[in-house]
Amino acid sequence: MLTGVVVYPFTAVPEDHPPLPPAPRRNFWQRRVRDPIVAQLTQGITPEKIALTVAVGSAFALFPVLGTTTLICFLIAWALRLNQPIVQLINQALWPVHFPAIFGCIWIGETIFGAPHVHIGIRYLRKMSETVWNDPSLFFHHFGLTVMYAVVAWAIITPFYIAAVYYILLPITREITYLKHKAEKNLPADTPPSPS
Repeated sequence: MLTGVVVYPFTAVPEDHPPLPPAPRRNFWQRRVRDPIVAQLTQGITPEKIALTVAVGSAFALFPVLGTTTLICFLIAWALRLNQPIVQLINQALWPVHFPAIFGCIWIGETIFGAPHVHIGIRYLRKMSETVWNDPSLFFHHFGLTVMYAVVAWAIITPFYIAAVYYILLPITREITYLKHKAEKNLPADTPPSPS
């Protein structure tokens, strides 16, 4: 008779068995981005809705006005009935690329309007952030055109960005959904996916 300790439900390990190796550590992207999206795929949200959520959420997470993306992402997800947790996770995950996206939008906007390119550095950003909190009217007086250039460039780029991200992610989300269903049903590996 096998005696042992229960390590996981319905799994018995003999007492003289060597200890199980520790589970591999999960990185930030696995815990905060991939796992919630995969969890949503297994809870009845369609692959198309997941791809749209990621595409729209990432586009609005890069809106080129600091301090507005959380509210904008919330409102757009509510209006389009997208998954709020995924949209907000994407919003938080994209903060490292938000500044470069703002700089890029400013440069593109200045090019579109034929305006001289402003050198944007640490001093410029410090002055912008101090002015916006100390005197909003002075902020718009000094930086209003720069903000307008960035928003116009973002508005022009965004539809193309959303379409590109959506069509890149759609086959990936469909494949993940298929693999999840196949694993749940224990189908043979050579079974082709059903046409959608």
